[in-house]
Amino acid sequence: MIERTVPNVCLKTRVRDDSIEGPNPFRWQDQLTGDLFAGKRVIVFSLPGAFTPTCSNAQVPGFESLYDDFKAAGIDEIYCISVNDAFVMHQWGKTLGVEKVKLLPDGSADFTRRMGMLIRKDHVGFGERSWRYAMVIDNGVVTDWFEEPGINDQGLDSDPYGETAPEKILETIKVREAA
Repeated sequence: MIERTVPNVCLKTRVRDDSIEGPNPFRWQDQLTGDLFAGKRVIVFSLPGAFTPTCSNAQVPGFESLYDDFKAAGIDEIYCISVNDAFVMHQWGKTLGVEKVKLLPDGSADFTRRMGMLIRKDHVGFGERSWRYAMVIDNGVVTDWFEEPGINDQGLDSDPYGETAPEKILETIKVREAA
């Protein structure tokens, strides 16, 4: 794989702010992806959408449960990015009980587009979404790439899942570290 630098895109996030009263004590905060990945070795995985079956039942819980194993293998953080807004990503994380994996909203699909992974899923009413992929990033540079086969806009996919499974990525990292 040819190493490439990830795009520096501004994500519109929400962060808790205890100075805000009421039932929704969060404020907007711009988060640059370049800042998130600088000086760290991270995993970023992307998926079609929050609250969808494979994403909610397998992929995110799998990364959450293997988080400590990834840390032991030299990964500093794990990020899940999806073409959903900050409110959806927050509620999805609460529903799943995610505490370790960081959920990032790519509401305008800017990061996904710049990664070349933006597809149309009109056949299921989703509009623009991400194809399922994952990567290991070392100080802003992609060093390992994982992508589900068959990327397309025609609705021909059956939502493949295997290449981006956390177990496969962890094994790849361990083999590389042992070499």
